[in-house]
Amino acid sequence: MKDICVGLVAANEEIKRNYFLMKVALPAAFDDPLPGQFVMMRIAGLQDPFLSRPLSVYAFSRSQKGCVIELLYRVAGRGTGIMAGLIEGSEVEIIGPLGQSYRVDPLMKNIVFIAGGIGVAPLSLLAGHLGDTFCRETSSMTFFLGARTAEEIVGIELLQKYCYRVIVCTDDGSMGEKGQVTGIFKKEMAKFPPADTALYACGPRPMLKALAGLVGGKYKCQVSLEERMACGVGACAGCVAAIKEGRGKMAYKRVCAEGPIFDLETVIWQ
Repeated sequence: MKDICVGLVAANEEIKRNYFLMKVALPAAFDDPLPGQFVMMRIAGLQDPFLSRPLSVYAFSRSQKGCVIELLYRVAGRGTGIMAGLIEGSEVEIIGPLGQSYRVDPLMKNIVFIAGGIGVAPLSLLAGHLGDTFCRETSSMTFFLGARTAEEIVGIELLQKYCYRVIVCTDDGSMGEKGQVTGIFKKEMAKFPPADTALYACGPRPMLKALAGLVGGKYKCQVSLEERMACGVGACAGCVAAIKEGRGKMAYKRVCAEGPIFDLETVIWQ
């Protein structure tokens, strides 16, 4: 089990209504996170709420003095509401990086990201990782970013740094194309031959379920599942998901430990 790492909040800015970007300075001993991994975070010394919050890693940088982790989050309850009030210099306790990462096939000609809402966070780290580590050309990467309204579209600037096309859509048409992100992707599918394309997705469960019905087993697609987590390390087994194993058998996998990344075609959408 990973040790608790104490970090200092370097910034905590509301970039859109109820959407915050927190930057935390950490010691140099903190491991570099891989795309798709997450951290468990709580405010140092605060006993209520007791449980840590799982947060996807949005960006990460390292210097001689230490490192900085960036966490993009939405205020959705009491815990994240308290997080939103943290000021520069506040101490936080972080455990991580945790979970499995997205697997990368450098031979794929096309990389397609499909994100719904705050699902943009882990996919942004993946896009940067592909651009910096595998020297992927921006022209090979396309990002479909969807949300209910324009107020819930975040992270475009970072995506445009790595992706040639960033296609934005909203349910109400207040920004970009009108419609759900899976529907907009469907219109573009012919441009991405399955044999040459890797899909990566993260978003609400209904979005991922719709994507499964759309692509079937035609594409290699990895998804990040969003589940409530208590411990983040697999000890409590409170975040299980039904997953197909060999010969069609079903098993319950801990999203925090065996996930959060799974092959789309193996997820059972109960």
